[in-house]
Amino acid sequence: MGGTRLREEKGQATVELAVMLPVAIVVAIVVVNALTFFGTCASFDRVSRQTVCAWAAAPAAGEDAGDVAARLADELEERFAESHTAVSVRAEAASAGLVRFTARIEYFPTLFGLGLRSEVFGVALPPLVHEVDLAVDAYKPGILF
Repeated sequence: MGGTRLREEKGQATVELAVMLPVAIVVAIVVVNALTFFGTCASFDRVSRQTVCAWAAAPAAGEDAGDVAARLADELEERFAESHTAVSVRAEAASAGLVRFTARIEYFPTLFGLGLRSEVFGVALPPLVHEVDLAVDAYKPGILF
């Protein structure tokens, strides 16, 4: 009778493993994506602010805010060129003659680096979004105050 009980306990551990392994894998996927997103956001904050300060504070002759925003988007897209991210930049007038640049990064979760489906059972999975705002006073050499 003792041998039967020992076999039942061994089978129970196998069933518990079979049930818990998919749950552990899903938790690991969520944790890896969260950490990757937070790391990408931290890097994007720093790089986007530096890029705005470098390019937007002193635009080339004849460039308007839209041209600068397009150049900033190209620079950031080059820096964050991954298959699971998308970068955009928009410019808008702010108070006191300042121009506000908003850099946006969209992060699409992955399966340890492999792309995931964008919808599950007909429900769309939106990307994780992070935005950085910075207002600058663009140098205008021909304008006297």
